[in-house]
Amino acid sequence: MKQIVECVPNFSNGRNPEIYNGIAEAIRSVDGVHVLDVSADPDHNRTVITFVGAPASVEEAAFRSIAYAAQHINLDNHQGEHPRIGATDVCPFIPIKNISTDECVALANRLGQRVGEELGVAVYLYGDAATRPERKSLSAIRKGEYELWKEEVATNPARQPDYGPAEPQPWGATVIGVRPFLIAYNIYLNSDNVDLADQIARRVRFIGGGLRFVQAKGFLVEGQAQVSMNLTDFDKTAVHHVQEMVRREAAHYGLSITKAELIGLTPQKALLDAAKWYLQLHDLKDEQVLEHRLQDAAAEEAGDITPKAFLAATAEASPTPGGGSVAALAGALAAALTQMVAGLTLGRKKYADVQDKAEAVLAEADNLRQQLTAAISEDAAAYGRVMDAFRQKDQDADSRAAAIETATIGAGEVPLRVARLSRDVVFLAQQIVEVGNTNAVTDAAAGALLAQTAVRVAALNVKINAVNLQDQDLAAHWRRQVDDLEQEAVQLLDGILATTAARAGFAL
Repeated sequence: MKQIVECVPNFSNGRNPEIYNGIAEAIRSVDGVHVLDVSADPDHNRTVITFVGAPASVEEAAFRSIAYAAQHINLDNHQGEHPRIGATDVCPFIPIKNISTDECVALANRLGQRVGEELGVAVYLYGDAATRPERKSLSAIRKGEYELWKEEVATNPARQPDYGPAEPQPWGATVIGVRPFLIAYNIYLNSDNVDLADQIARRVRFIGGGLRFVQAKGFLVEGQAQVSMNLTDFDKTAVHHVQEMVRREAAHYGLSITKAELIGLTPQKALLDAAKWYLQLHDLKDEQVLEHRLQDAAAEEAGDITPKAFLAATAEASPTPGGGSVAALAGALAAALTQMVAGLTLGRKKYADVQDKAEAVLAEADNLRQQLTAAISEDAAAYGRVMDAFRQKDQDADSRAAAIETATIGAGEVPLRVARLSRDVVFLAQQIVEVGNTNAVTDAAAGALLAQTAVRVAALNVKINAVNLQDQDLAAHWRRQVDDLEQEAVQLLDGILATTAARAGFAL
């Protein structure tokens, strides 16, 4: 079953779009990660980014975002309303689908160790990942903010990080953890008196005797007093109950609510619960909401993983996507099968002695799959540039010929790379066929067969582009390369099939 984890890192910059958009792009650069929201607040000087994906992809995206933030945010020059201790101030993971809290805790530890070792960032674990009871609370770790942390980290044993060096750096520290879904909810008052907002916050928050799952603090934002809150369990402390308590406490001071805002995303259930409460629709069923019904229908359709769009595009009377893109897809599928078998080998006691090899195959197969997936659209784009070059009728003959030659070289290099990458997949398939889970060994062999076909199909595309090249030395070099790649793949395949039959217990 597909696992989904959410990550909601907070970065100490909400005033420079180049920086916080750069962080978002670093996250988007990871295949399989979806950025759902980027919320920048110049008064708090803070950006909250929400993204989701498979655990490994989310872990990699979080690492890249922390690395980018450390390079571009200097806490010595940072000022803002919100408490902070680091460039990436906090990086929580939230289990969403088919993943446990314990698995997210393991993810947080892996990321923390890597961030500490590779980036030199001090890392503290909090929430469900905390290694000490006093560090379960984010505010306890962040006490005194960056300025006090910088003074104490090297000398105060209580400040010893869980990972990374205990030394002050301008990127500060990063707090990584695991928590339930949190709603960041702010309420504005018709006043500029931040002290009153803080008085209200103290009465509303749990540590002041208020609501159980509410953290709150008063701020001045754009000239308005704001009660800024985190709702840590909206099922037990509903948004509308928080709203009404703030309204009541504000009225005590002769104030009223002017507006409210959400930072980042919120579950639809929280809003529906508020609607039911305010509208007194106590018997409202979720299926009575139009969007719910549409989502159910979309979910049924989403369960069909057939790549219909790609098949339909290939079937159209258009040259792209063509054989080159199909070769890249075949290679990517072959790498995916190889990766799957390696994954089914990892963590099994029966294969304890080949864990290192299986892990190496899995990592390399994942890398090849991503490169081959990218080549699907790259091949179509390269052929499109050839067509564009031929259409340039207004250029002089020499310029047009040069443009066609350049575009043709590009159109040949993509399938040449696909052939080389697919040959590498055959090598990987051979490795996992020899040692991998016998229950899935035929899947690895299928990957090898598919990869060998990808090599041959890509080779055809290289050769047809070589025919149109003016540089015949390069054309001859291309042909020699693909001939060698095809020969290597064929030579490997016989051994792979024989090994598969022997391990699976059938005759070829």
